[in-house]
Amino acid sequence: MRRPPMSSLFLCLWLVERSHCSSSLQDSMEELHSRLAVSLYQTLTETENHSNLIVSPVSVSTSLGLLQLGARGNTLAQLQETLGYDVNDAHVQQVLLRSQGAVGNTSQGVLLRQTCTLFVESGVQLLTEFIQRAAAWTNASVVRTNVSQDSLGGSPEGAGNTPNDSWRLQAGGSSGELSGSGEAQSETLWGNRRLQMALVNTVAFRGVWQKQFLFTNTLNLPFVLSDGSAIKVPMMYQATEVSFGQFRTASDQRYTVLELPYSGRSLSLQVVLPSERKTPLSSLESQLTARQLASWAAGLRRTKMDIFLPRFRMQNKFNLRSALPAMGISDAFNPTAAEFSGMSVKESLYVSDVFHEVRIDVTEEGTKAAAATAIVLLKRSRSPVFKADRPFLFLLRQMNTGSILFMGRVMNPADQAP
Repeated sequence: MRRPPMSSLFLCLWLVERSHCSSSLQDSMEELHSRLAVSLYQTLTETENHSNLIVSPVSVSTSLGLLQLGARGNTLAQLQETLGYDVNDAHVQQVLLRSQGAVGNTSQGVLLRQTCTLFVESGVQLLTEFIQRAAAWTNASVVRTNVSQDSLGGSPEGAGNTPNDSWRLQAGGSSGELSGSGEAQSETLWGNRRLQMALVNTVAFRGVWQKQFLFTNTLNLPFVLSDGSAIKVPMMYQATEVSFGQFRTASDQRYTVLELPYSGRSLSLQVVLPSERKTPLSSLESQLTARQLASWAAGLRRTKMDIFLPRFRMQNKFNLRSALPAMGISDAFNPTAAEFSGMSVKESLYVSDVFHEVRIDVTEEGTKAAAATAIVLLKRSRSPVFKADRPFLFLLRQMNTGSILFMGRVMNPADQAP
């Protein structure tokens, strides 16, 4: 049975009652989205140490953009500064709507879908104008529900005692349930605060390679970890023509970029690898800029290569309530400073938590078999070799817009997600 590469995520913004505690524009927007992606990724690398990491910039930016519709004053100004644009601007909305429409497209072998839902406590009164604008911009739906302590996987006190306690949101007590983990919490997660609303953005992707790797060519080969030790991992192989380029950072550090398209060539996985084996991936991560990411499209050339890429699967769960203030969004999290009067006049709301979960599974997309012939093929080939046998970055992007759907790094392919 075929199992395609798959990645999915959900992002929740919990809001609680304060009393209880054009083409040129298109190009500019693409650069701003890339800037947010790099900033978010680099902020997370400061706390995630040397582990595997994946994040979805498109999910975060969509959710923050939706918050802009209801924000006012300095809260709105900080959101605008971090995103680099104002979603209330008609021209900006046009560009964003086109981009979001592309996210909803599907083609043979590829499914990409984004949804946005507002789960609102039954007694909370949202402004009709905000609901209408949210629906028009992100096709967001509003679900009246009981966002109570009972539907969050236990009492507030219990949620704070164990970092791995789960949280969950049940829509109206039905079987439709969104579940995740509050494992980033080391203190009482809910306290005595009354939850009012949860904004949930989801992005789901499933795709098959334009040219699939064959299980018959997969071998257990060495992968050198950041500490210099080596482990054996399933290394996929194929000889094919790909888009490949060599680049330099501002400090003259060399690195290579390989682009593997998915079926239909609307989406691709870009693999970024330092050219020198002794160069740590962290050195490249710290020097990445949005302008560099934009330069890859013009610098990639079609090349026949021998490709070695480890099979990998990962999952990340974290709370962005520390990362976003570090990026400039602080008032939204402050009970006394947050201003979301454009969302609700009667309810004084602020952002309590930002939960983000991402999963990805990259495989050969083929049937398992016992034979392995990659070494023989490599010996017979005189083509250049791209061998991701040490830590590397990856970006899953829309090829026509350059939009970054997922961005992450593989430090240890054997460190599999559950």
